[in-house]
Formats: sequence, C-alpha cells, structure tokens
Amino acid sequence: MNTLIKPKALKVGDTVATISCSCGLASCFPHQYQWGKSQIENNFGLKVIETPNALKSIDYLYEHPEERAKDLMWAFENPEVKAIISIIGGDDCIRLYPYLDLNVIKNNPKIFLGYSDPTAIHFMCYKAGLSSVYGPTVMAGFGENVGLFPYTIEQTKKTLFSTDVIGEILPATDGWTDEFLDWANPENLKIKRKLHPFTGPNYLQGNSVVRGKLIGGCFEVLLMLSGTELFPKADEFDGAILFLETSEGLPPEDMFLYWLRSLAAQGIINKISGIIMGRAKGSSNNLSVYENALLKITHECGRSDMPIVTQMDFGHTDPMFYLPYGALAEIDTINKRFSILESAVV
Repeated sequence: MNTLIKPKALKVGDTVATISCSCGLASCFPHQYQWGKSQIENNFGLKVIETPNALKSIDYLYEHPEERAKDLMWAFENPEVKAIISIIGGDDCIRLYPYLDLNVIKNNPKIFLGYSDPTAIHFMCYKAGLSSVYGPTVMAGFGENVGLFPYTIEQTKKTLFSTDVIGEILPATDGWTDEFLDWANPENLKIKRKLHPFTGPNYLQGNSVVRGKLIGGCFEVLLMLSGTELFPKADEFDGAILFLETSEGLPPEDMFLYWLRSLAAQGIINKISGIIMGRAKGSSNNLSVYENALLKITHECGRSDMPIVTQMDFGHTDPMFYLPYGALAEIDTINKRFSILESAVV
C-alpha cells in the first residue's frame, strides 16, 4: 500500500468546514444540520463554517457536481480550514472526480471525515496520497438525537485531536442503534433513539494475530469504484486489513458474495491479511447477515484461516469508531482484540 501523508491534529478553536459532497439533505432538514453543527461546536470547541454550496438544494447539487468539487478544492486550499466534514452521504460522490485537482489535496493535507458515499472521496484522497478518516457525518453521527453518545465524543478526541497511538478499539458497551426517527419532524431531535443491547464484535474466523494497513469503505461505493482508476490495483492491497460496511439499503447477500468473488478474481482476497466489517443497519433481527458470504469466499480462496471480525461499531449504526486510511492495525483473534497501532494525525 502507498505511504500516505497524515493530516494535522485538531485543537480547540480550530475552524472546520462542512461540505455536501453528495446529497443536499441539509437544505431539506436544516434543523438536523444545525443540530449536528452545534454538537461539533459545543462538544469539541471548534468553529464550523460551510463551503460555498453546502446548503444549496438537492436539485442544484445534483445538477452541478462541478460546484461540489469546487467546494472540496476551496476547503482544501483555505488555510483557515483545518478539517473537512461531510454533511451526509448520498450516491454520487464519484461524479466529482473529473473536476478535482489531486495536487490540491496532496499539497494541502488536512482531515477529511465522512462515511458511506464519501467513500469515493476517501479513495480520491488515497490516490492523492492523503490519509483521510472514515467516521461520522454532520447529520448522521454528530446529529445524534438529544446529544452525542459518550463513545462518539471519546473516539473523536482520541482520533482527531490526539497524536498518540489510537490503540485498542473497545466496543460501545452501552449498546447501539439503527433506529430512524423521521428528520421531517424537528421534535424528534428531543427523543433518544432506542438502543439494542451490547452485542460486541464477532470474531468469525481465524486463530492468529495479523497486522496490516487499513483500507475499505461502504460496499456499494466500492462496487461503483471497482474497475475505475480510483480503485487500487491488487498489489496495493498486499497485507492490508480490509474494512467493509453496507448502506441502509441492506443489499442482498448474493450481491455481496458476487462482489467478493470479483475481489478474489483480482487476487485481492489472497493478498489481504484480514477483514473487519461493521454491523449492518436494519440487521437487528439477523446480525449474521453477510457472514456466510465472507466464510464462503475465504474458503473458496483457501483462506479459511484468515481473521475476520464482524458486527463492529462503524458504518451505518451508531455510535461508531474511526478508521484512518493507511494506518497500521492489528486483529488479534486469539485474545479477541482489534487495535490501531498508529495515530491518525500528526
């Protein structure tokens, strides 16, 4: 894997910019956006500003991917801005790529944060040589009803504000949620979402300790990226730990299996050292979804000993921990531990 530049750590008083890389939902649910913005400001002492087009309508942002790309360039080039945070996901971040100058990203390294559709932006950062961070967005994650989970606050400070090694990632033992309370009703922000009991990571397969650099993202976006120049060549996955999660659409298991077979055909499954997977949103009654596909494909590749950990606290359930691209991580299936052995920032 490429050696990636780490961005600088945040500190209290810094300015961060929010951006609509894909869907313009902030224009539809301004109260949800403003709530998430206030949580970032009040819990972490940051000043939040918007990129020029961040709050424009869904239709405008859909019709003008070049304007979204200009926003990203504006945020990277703006010396006042110390981090860029996605407002929400969507399904077409990939459309920004033709309008970007990757040298702007490379020459102005700073934190880029988001999950789901912004996976595409992470791979643009990767291609530019920057380590970005897979984690919460403004409206989903930071915009948590009533207030942030203590786990979110802890993981944010540990990952984005500290240059210490991140270390062992402990699970969110207070529980997790995938409940959706309609954003159209501002009163719902006063209602705490229901928590499912703590289920903890599932060490699905393997009996060893492996290390590798982190790479991955949202399954559906990785599927879109496959075959493009943004998707790394097989050799870049050599020894890596692949992290995966799925969108709220809960795609069919057979589709997931077919994509894994594509990775196998590219030689990627035989190159990686392990897989971690987030808990799937909407899987409350079937937490094992996708696990059979993972077991099947590693068996087909003669990798039945490969460490696989599922039902982890990242992706489309809350709260979530952060995954910095290119950071060295460790899966210890013997002692059932997952650790990130570097800092995300410098």
